[in-house]
Amino acid sequence: AMASDGGDRNSTLKRCLDVLRDARNDSEQFAALLLVTKAVRAGEVDAKSRRQIFDAIGFTFPSRLLSSRQPPAGCPEHTFRALGLTLLACFCTDPELAGHSQILNKIPTFNDILVSPCTPDSTSMVDDVYQCLNAIMASARGPGDLVTRGTVAALCQAYVSCSYGSEHALALLLGLLAVAEAKCWQRDTPHLLAVLSKLSSDFLKSEDMTKFELCEILPHFIPLSPPLTQDSQGSECLHRLYKGLAAILGSKLNQAQRDPALKLAACLVQACGSEWIPAENAGSKFLALLVNLACVEVRLTLEEPDPMEVEGKKQVVTACYVLMEMGIQECLREEKPLLEEVQKMQLVKIMEEAFGAVIFYLKQVKQEQLQDPFIFASVRILGAWMAEETSSLKQEICELLPFLVHYAKQLFKEGSSAARLPQPELVSTEGSGLPQDALRLLLPGFCHLTAEDRPRDVLIREGAPALLCEYFLHQWEVLSSQSTSLAPLTSTEMSLQTACGIFLNLVVTAPDLIRRDKSFSSLMDLLLKSLPLLLPQKDHLVLAANITTLGLLMARVLTASSALQGTQPAREFFRAAIRFLSDAHTAQADPRGDSLAMTLSPAYLSAWADVQELWFLGMQALAGCVPLLPWLPEAVLQARWLEELSQLLSCVTPASVDFELIAAFQGVLVELARASKLCRDVILSHKGREWANLYGMAALEQCLSE
Repeated sequence: AMASDGGDRNSTLKRCLDVLRDARNDSEQFAALLLVTKAVRAGEVDAKSRRQIFDAIGFTFPSRLLSSRQPPAGCPEHTFRALGLTLLACFCTDPELAGHSQILNKIPTFNDILVSPCTPDSTSMVDDVYQCLNAIMASARGPGDLVTRGTVAALCQAYVSCSYGSEHALALLLGLLAVAEAKCWQRDTPHLLAVLSKLSSDFLKSEDMTKFELCEILPHFIPLSPPLTQDSQGSECLHRLYKGLAAILGSKLNQAQRDPALKLAACLVQACGSEWIPAENAGSKFLALLVNLACVEVRLTLEEPDPMEVEGKKQVVTACYVLMEMGIQECLREEKPLLEEVQKMQLVKIMEEAFGAVIFYLKQVKQEQLQDPFIFASVRILGAWMAEETSSLKQEICELLPFLVHYAKQLFKEGSSAARLPQPELVSTEGSGLPQDALRLLLPGFCHLTAEDRPRDVLIREGAPALLCEYFLHQWEVLSSQSTSLAPLTSTEMSLQTACGIFLNLVVTAPDLIRRDKSFSSLMDLLLKSLPLLLPQKDHLVLAANITTLGLLMARVLTASSALQGTQPAREFFRAAIRFLSDAHTAQADPRGDSLAMTLSPAYLSAWADVQELWFLGMQALAGCVPLLPWLPEAVLQARWLEELSQLLSCVTPASVDFELIAAFQGVLVELARASKLCRDVILSHKGREWANLYGMAALEQCLSE
């Protein structure tokens, strides 16, 4: 037996190690090994002794023990395996050894033990396995190896079957999901769904504090992708979570109970939107309750902010922001709405009060707080409100605009600097240290505000136009560097489109600003160069429409600019703009007869709802540019647009061309005929008088007759 005194114990351990090294047969080696492992299990081995054990036997001997299938006479069959695991668990307490390839190579063995039936004799083996896995988890390579070598599936099986030590399995799963969620779900979706199924069942059934403890655990097992709603087992889990949350939130709760429930609900919203809430009366009441509770929490925390109290509530308030954003979306939803009109009106009023609290809080933010992610979350949710609700809190939002512009500018400058620095490979900006894009979130709200006098004046005074020009140039660079293949609308492209909307408002309402602010000269240069590159890519038609119309309207204001004096970029821009405007309509067989009718070109059909207003505004702007740019009629002639339009108007039935379209064509044709004899002659030579009369273009008829 090992001696109890420390000095004697160490000397005894040393003698055992000497025997282990010098053993002449298996019996002597086994006896010495039993003494060593007994000391290890009793926790009687310090770091120095542990290293002595390793130096004496290395990895080779434990590996032999693990692979041995023949136990000593009279011993349980897993005796050697248990001894080997005890030694490995001992070695794993040394961080250097825990990440060693010889330990990592044993991961499949550890997995096998976890999923094997556990008897009272084998519990120590399971304990040793969990000790090894926890040590591996803490090493640099460990988590990746655990995922790729099948440990996630083994841990899931151990937890679902309630095996011995299953609480350790759950803790390890939480750790792995925290560092490699996407990979875990990609490789082991069925096993993780089984865990979620068990957790959600326990959540629904439990009637004690376990329910609230599960609120803390469950968010870790709700994946953003693949969506749970696409899987029948996942849908069942969601329904159980809905019923469990409805039971919780419908009861009287203290803060410690309510906060985890709100966080779980927010997690479900982030993963599935409102799809997990049933489309029925109970579901609509639950949704309204969720948003109501979120708004109350935001007001309680932010209306009279105590810095220490806010600090401790940031996580739950951020979760409430997610629920409020869902509330905004559901109040706007027209197709199969979950909420009735009365509920929508009530929620808008409640949310207005909560956003008043958010504005109040942001007004007190100091410069040194700008890096706080909670400030970003607060600006983000306010941006979502400003994008949709334009009539309420106008005074408060106007007062906050200087802060919002300053905040967006600081984050944009930091983001531009960070983007220029070399980034580590395989590191995405999502979740990395790169500053986030606050301006993108504020653009829709700014677009509404620049249409109104007072907020527009504030934005101009705070330097927002120059910032937006710089942002537009940066976003164009980002878009230009992306793949040109057909892809869903990116946030970059959406930002460019919304920024165009802001600039259109400024061109129309503040043309003097466009003339005097040099930022708009740089923007004009970019528009001239970008449209010819963008237009051939048919999947960017809406952005092309925005750039065409904005460029034409700005050209009308900046006619004195050297960039517009017949330069090559200007000519290429107008050639592309004319192509965009002329390609929108074509002649097709009229299904009601043998004649041809004017219809939208197939390429414009799907986007016309977003493009139509821009197209008509672009036609007006082009007409306005003709008398201001002497070289423009020649460019129109080179594009052969007059011939194409004359041919189109001559071959289709006038009844197929609506009045607004006729007026748009006539506006441009009259200006061209007045500005250029050559244009007038081309129109006349293509039966211009006849079709002008046919379409009731009186102004064009008069111009051609002069």
